Amino acid sequence: MVTVSAVVKKLVNDKPLLQEGLRQGIISFAALAERIKPQVELEHGAKINDAAVMMAIRRHSESLQADDVKAIRFEPHTQLTLKTNLVYFSVKKSPQLFKKLEELYKLFDYGAGDTFNIIHGNYEVSIIANEKREKKVAAAISELGAGQVTTRERNLVSVSMSFDKDFPYTPGVIFAVTRKLYWDNINIFEIVSAATELTLIFQKKDAMKAYASLQELIDESGEKK
Repeated sequence: MVTVSAVVKKLVNDKPLLQEGLRQGIISFAALAERIKPQVELEHGAKINDAAVMMAIRRHSESLQADDVKAIRFEPHTQLTLKTNLVYFSVKKSPQLFKKLEELYKLFDYGAGDTFNIIHGNYEVSIIANEKREKKVAAAISELGAGQVTTRERNLVSVSMSFDKDFPYTPGVIFAVTRKLYWDNINIFEIVSAATELTLIFQKKDAMKAYASLQELIDESGEKK
């Protein structure tokens, strides 16, 4: 027979927002125990009292908070860089597309801060560029034929975080960032990463909230050191 603790842990971990609430210590154990007790009994296979469920929740909450002590710490000087007026294309992969991308690279002035990100998937390629280059990018892609563009989105904003050289070897950095944004109900449109940089793409309506959320993550991390 599966233990009460194992059932409670599974039920909590299957719901990220509930898990985060326990981690932050803002959920009533009694209220949660009353809510999940029927499901716990069903999976446990026997009747149990409220106290047993509450104790299991308390222990799991303590373990989550203990894990948080070992969580990722962001340096206070972690930089956030915001860029506005971006456009996104998702295009089906083809040899012809790669030739067009070589031509498009020449259009961008990277020294002046232009953005031209290319993300390769198994079957599609995502292109993120400045809106001022949108017409030329769209014209180049249109030469590939109809139906090649699967997604096109305007009014996007990027927020980039700069890290040290240990970023690729540190488990949990991206998880810590996305968990914070998920908790704050902010949708991530796209993610681009490099060896010392993580860039998150948002719709314009979410951009300032996302920037504030990430700054809060950095500030809270510094306070815990």
